[in-house]
Amino acid sequence: MPQATARGPRGPRDDAPRRRRPTAADGFVVVDKPAGWTSHDVVARMRGLAGTRKVGHAGTLDPMATGVLVVGIGRATRLLTYVVGADKEYTATVRLGVATTTEDAEGEVTSAHDAAHLTREQVEAAARTLTGDILQVPSAVSAIKVDGERAYVRVRAGEQVELAARPVTVSELTVGEVRAVDVQAGEHRVRVLDVDVRTVVSSGTYVRALARDLGAALGVGAHLTALRRTRVGGYLLEHARTLDELALVPDGVPIDVMPLADAARATFPVHEIDEAQERALGYGQAIAAYPASLTADPEVTVAAIGPTGRLVALLRLHDGKARPVLVLAAQ
Repeated sequence: MPQATARGPRGPRDDAPRRRRPTAADGFVVVDKPAGWTSHDVVARMRGLAGTRKVGHAGTLDPMATGVLVVGIGRATRLLTYVVGADKEYTATVRLGVATTTEDAEGEVTSAHDAAHLTREQVEAAARTLTGDILQVPSAVSAIKVDGERAYVRVRAGEQVELAARPVTVSELTVGEVRAVDVQAGEHRVRVLDVDVRTVVSSGTYVRALARDLGAALGVGAHLTALRRTRVGGYLLEHARTLDELALVPDGVPIDVMPLADAARATFPVHEIDEAQERALGYGQAIAAYPASLTADPEVTVAAIGPTGRLVALLRLHDGKARPVLVLAAQ
């Protein structure tokens, strides 16, 4: 975790004059977010590294979490809305036996029970009940608004917040290593189970809520002690760079980015178009529908790549035609 400084996690105060870094090209940077940083902190740091204020991210990570944060620079920020909905993959550690107010290790203990009597088979059986298309009550410390205010703000002010269940998809919830550990939980000394899991989930799924519900299913309570995002759509942890690595780029040299076309290919089906179609899309016009083998689902976003390899637009099917929902190569 970054050391506390006069300016928080973004780095120590430096009164020496700084030269602005050259503006980075439009594109994505996959950042390996460090623990202790908010997603907003990462965006603020990336603005300096990319030499522009036009920076955004796709999908918030909690400060305790690490891993893949997709950052868009320049025109690539317009793609982020369509990336947010991609499925996501995580590794996590669930502590069975201790529940907290925030469903992670930063909250206050609300209950503590010995959990060492639970078998691996029982944990796996409970995990299966949380797999597939399920209704999930979001974490009370989520960013969901309640009467105009974020739920987590209300919780941290001491309020009881109840959120409605939402449909989500948990494609995979796999139990890995299971360890019995003696811990101090508030005033209690208990023997808990630390369970490593891997999960693949739809957008809008809260992994801390999965941990909470796993503990509830087993009757012992639970919370997350570690969370690492390893994938967002087609953007993998192996593609990610740390902020420290990005900062090593010499002065006067722009940071490397994933070009728009490559960024689109990583997550969207691709429709290769000709010059006439590229010209039509540049004017916001619809073109002939792409093959059903690409996708017949009108809700699926497709990337149109022109004959020179540039990203022209994002498309969706409507009334038998491929219509642009976002045009990036205007005439």
